Amino acid sequence: MDQERITSEMAKCLGWYTVSSVYGETINLPCRLDVPQNLMFGKWKYEKPDGSPVFIAFRSSTKKSVQYDDVPEYRDRLSLSENYTLSISHARISDEKRFVCMLVTEDNVFEAPAVVRVFKQPSKPEIVSKAPFLETEQLKQLGNCISEDSYPFGNITWYRNGQVLQNTDGVNITFNKQMDPVTQLYTMASSLEYTATKADIQTPFACSVTYEGPSGQDTVYSEQEVFDIYYPTEQVTIQVLPQKHAIKEGDNITLKCLGNGNPPPEEFLFYLPGQPEGVRSSNAYTMADVRRNATGDYKCSLIDKKSMIASTGITVHYLDLSLNPSGEVTKQIGDALPVSCTVSASRNATVVWMKDSARLRSSPLFSSLRYQDAGNYVCESALQEVGGLKKRASLTLVVEGKPQIKMTKKTDPSGLSKTITCHVEGFPKPAIQWTITGSGSVINQTEESPYVNGRYSSKIIISPEENVTLTCTAENQLEKTVNSLNVSAISIQEHDEPDDLSDENREKVNDQAKLIVGIVVGLLLAALVAGVVYWLYMKKSKSASKHVNKDLGNLEENKKLEENSHKTEA
Repeated sequence: MDQERITSEMAKCLGWYTVSSVYGETINLPCRLDVPQNLMFGKWKYEKPDGSPVFIAFRSSTKKSVQYDDVPEYRDRLSLSENYTLSISHARISDEKRFVCMLVTEDNVFEAPAVVRVFKQPSKPEIVSKAPFLETEQLKQLGNCISEDSYPFGNITWYRNGQVLQNTDGVNITFNKQMDPVTQLYTMASSLEYTATKADIQTPFACSVTYEGPSGQDTVYSEQEVFDIYYPTEQVTIQVLPQKHAIKEGDNITLKCLGNGNPPPEEFLFYLPGQPEGVRSSNAYTMADVRRNATGDYKCSLIDKKSMIASTGITVHYLDLSLNPSGEVTKQIGDALPVSCTVSASRNATVVWMKDSARLRSSPLFSSLRYQDAGNYVCESALQEVGGLKKRASLTLVVEGKPQIKMTKKTDPSGLSKTITCHVEGFPKPAIQWTITGSGSVINQTEESPYVNGRYSSKIIISPEENVTLTCTAENQLEKTVNSLNVSAISIQEHDEPDDLSDENREKVNDQAKLIVGIVVGLLLAALVAGVVYWLYMKKSKSASKHVNKDLGNLEENKKLEENSHKTEA
């Protein structure tokens, strides 16, 4: 312990008057003596460690003058007041001495000692040389706690989560101090070696310095520091990215393997279905444009510890659709056309038929093609559980037919004109041409109806003065068809022919015709059965008649024989 500290301790023990001051500020030492009436002068001195005095200030009571001794240590730092209070500016550590105030009279010398103590608050402690990370189960230097410019020196304490750390198993604390030879201020340093656990994750560490000040002990704390804790992997997990409900053919997927250690492993072994040897890769293994054969179990493990493994199952969903026939198909009216839409999928798939963007209730069945069957058909299938997995195929059906013609006529109620209509069926659309023989005039131009489902009509209105013949010619790429109609003069009344029937009416007429034919056929069959029965009856009757006649003949003969017998006897 230095001499100043010894002096300070002695002052405490002896009960000496002590003046506490702050480093760098002014020390005020009052002369704790009553000034006598016959005072000649007053002086201040301090005592060296060996006890020898060093005078530093003098003040005469009679001349009212002040003198300062040439002491280099206190040059330009002293001030002595009229009441003999000594002030020392810019307090230093070396000012920790025993100072004595002396009042001298002609016959006596009075003394009052005072001990000076100087205090310097240390700088805020700081943890330096910090470890970039700590490792579990390894004793590693966490850092150094440094606090500078302290007087007297202080003590450093380490904390973990606010709790004081002490030297134990897994904790090693050292302390040292250094004094600046010029300023005599201390720098304190403490080193902490620490064995971390996983419980230290996000746990703050700090240090403090406890020092002595003018008013007693005080403590200054460092900022808290959190250290990255390294620990080995204890579990491996595997993920499939992107994370979505289902994987379909054509997707790009990434297998990501993760270890729960810190730092996490950067490389893994990936085991693909059917491959016993692992593929070394970073923590991500990407597969592009996957197919259905990629379905299976996937695993990954640590490179240096293959027993630590994780697995996941992957199902790659698929959907195949085959439409037969497909593309553009041209058929003749009345033909049969089998159509099949075959679906193969990883799950149950829905099948929807559309015709010209309108949904059909069922799949199309063409046993006898009609013109209205022509159109664009689409078979669409989807897996509802697998978003975006849809397939579709289309069939463009063209129904061709040679032109078919039916001509009708209708007389205007006024009897002044007649309307002749040429009804045409066929595809491609037949072109209609009219010709007329005989005399007559066309009242207006030809009027055509819309071309719908392979049918349309053309009509003209005429007022013939005599009988004429109208000819309607319909022609398309398949054939040319001609039909004629005789038209009487407007003065002659004739039976009008009904216009062409619509599909609905035609179906009704067909149904009625079928009913009539059925009734007629039933009646014919009944008549035939009756005739057969009658024929059988007559045949039986004739046979019976012959037998009766034969019997009757025999009876007649017997009668005649009897008569003849009687006549002979007579």
